[in-house]
This record gives sequence, structure tokens and C-alpha cells, in this order.
Amino acid sequence: MDDSGPVWALGTMSGTSLDGVDAAAILTDGERVLDFGPGAYRAYSDNERGVLHGALGLWPGAPGVAAAAEVVQDAHRDLLADLPGALIGFHGQTLAHDPGGRGTHQAGDGAALAAALGRPVVWDFRSADVAAGGQGAPLAPAFHFALAGHVGARGPVVFLNLGGVGNLTWLDPACDGPFAPGAMLAFDTGPANAPLNDMMRARFGQAMDRDGALAASGMPSREVLHTFLGLPFFAAPPPKSLDRDAFAQLVAAVTGLPDADAAATLAEAAVQGVVRGLAWCPRPAGRVLVTGGGRRNRHIMARLSAELVCPVIPVEDVGLDGDLLEAQAFAFLAVRAARGLPLSGPCTTGVATPLTGGRVSCPT
Repeated sequence: MDDSGPVWALGTMSGTSLDGVDAAAILTDGERVLDFGPGAYRAYSDNERGVLHGALGLWPGAPGVAAAAEVVQDAHRDLLADLPGALIGFHGQTLAHDPGGRGTHQAGDGAALAAALGRPVVWDFRSADVAAGGQGAPLAPAFHFALAGHVGARGPVVFLNLGGVGNLTWLDPACDGPFAPGAMLAFDTGPANAPLNDMMRARFGQAMDRDGALAASGMPSREVLHTFLGLPFFAAPPPKSLDRDAFAQLVAAVTGLPDADAAATLAEAAVQGVVRGLAWCPRPAGRVLVTGGGRRNRHIMARLSAELVCPVIPVEDVGLDGDLLEAQAFAFLAVRAARGLPLSGPCTTGVATPLTGGRVSCPT
């Protein structure tokens, strides 16, 4: 791969919502986003989703992990075979995340994928950061900084990702680079879609609360929310990150509530996590750009707009694709990793100094 100029890279994301795999190509030099290429999606089958769900919270070697890794690799191989890109950024499927404890675990073997596809693969993006004392997440902020320049942002802006877990990136595009002093602050805000999706699956056999219709028809439990928002996580300053199932007690707390009220409570928990997260940001943002599946939840978007003083809009309103943003991020990070550029820093994961990461596997 050319080690200086722009290249077409292909990135993937299999998120904590366990819906499927996104892939997207971008033209980048690892510092700028110059063009967007094609994207694609491969849904997990109900059986595959069940295998992955059964492996959540497990570490390498535990029963069920090998089967989950096989599902992840097969899905990625199927999806990526016909997509362009000189380099692939393969995130894998996060099964467990415990920075400061056991580490971080993304299922999937990048070396096996490189051999199957005949192209170099960058993978294992988070381990180096965690080993150096960082949170290992979020990793997309450097890409968000590049996107802010691409869309012509002129003042502080927030990228808010509402996936299984919520995370935000506050950034000032006037700074010299993503890890310059004062350029960024990024961290997880709390649960987003995962608890609500899990409740819908358990109660109705449905993947999600489509458009937030059920939540909009209910009343959130003040008692459950008061207890939830009193958890130490919300009082802790950034950096901070979460595992998908970090708030299992929240799901347990709504089990006795009627369906609509349970959905409303879980949706409001996601909203209030964001509200409290934004209070940590250095200065108010001019707008909040929302990506991830949560941007399609009309109820959550309406509640965010009601709670925040700045506009809350989907990233499509500035010409971006919220379905592909995370996959594009790992294409961008693959190029940065291959060129030894930092992926994380004190303002994003809390690692002591800006740090590169990832492993590069070339086809044999």
C-alpha cells in the first residue's frame, strides 16, 4: 500500500445491537476524508444473532466464543468479497469490554479474513489502548474530526452515536488536529438501543421499537430513572466507556412495568445519559449530529430536541450516511494504523499520550 497518498480503504462494523455487518469504502490519507465509496449491509440471521447473543460477556476460550467468531468471519467474508478497497479495517464483534480488568474482546480473526479475501486487514484496534491504560473506546473521534472538516463545520459540534451503547464526540474543528490540546472530548454516555432492543425481543420477538412508537405511548418510571441516574458512572468524569450489558440492572428494573412504560423508561434512560454527558463538554456545541440506529427512533430524537438547547439533527442533514458512518470510521482508522498515526489519546480513551494501534495481517 502507498504509504503517503490517499487510498481507497474498506471498513466494517458489527455493532452491539447485533443486527448485522455494515461495510463502506472511503478515499483517505488517514487525516482527511476525500471521497465516499460504496457501502453494503449483511444482516445476521435469527440463528446467527442467537449465537452471538449467547456469547455476549464471554472471553476467549469460553464455550460459544469460537462459534460466535465463525459467524462473524463468515458474514464479513460474504459481504466484503465483491467490495473495493486496497486495505480492510475489520472491527469484529465486541463480546466483552472491561478496561482496567480483563481487557477487551472482539470476536473474529483478521489474519484468517486476510487469507480468505487476499487483501491486507487491519484488526484488533482496541487492545493496545487498553494495555496502555486507556478505555479502548470510543475510537471513532479521529474520524469525526476529519468529517467536521469535510462538511465545513466552523465551530464546536457534537457527533452523537446511538448504537447499542451511546457515545459522543465533542470537537472544535478550528484546532490543528484531532489530538491537539482542546480539540476533542469523547466518551460513552450510557445505554442507547441495546436495552430497548432486548426488551422488544424478549416481550414481542421484535428486533426494535420501530420509530419509537411504543415508547412514545408510555410514561417513563421516575423511580427507575432516579435510581439509574444515581449510578456512579454518571458522576464520573470522562474518559469512560461501557460494555453493552453494563446496565443489566436497568433492564431488570423495568420487568414489572407495562410494555409501553418499560419502553418509555428505557428510551428516557438513553436520552438522560446524553444530557448528562453533554454537561461534561468544554463549551456548548452549535449542533448535535446524530448517527447510529437511534437516529431513526423518532421518540428519542424528539426527547433530545426537547432537552437540548442546540439543534439535534441526523447526520444525513449535513450530507453524511448514518448507516455507514461507523464502518467508514474503521476504514479511516485502518489507514491511520497502517501509517502509524494515533487512533486514541487522553481526550478520547484516557490513554496517557496519543497512541496508534491495530494489527496488520497480510494475505499469505
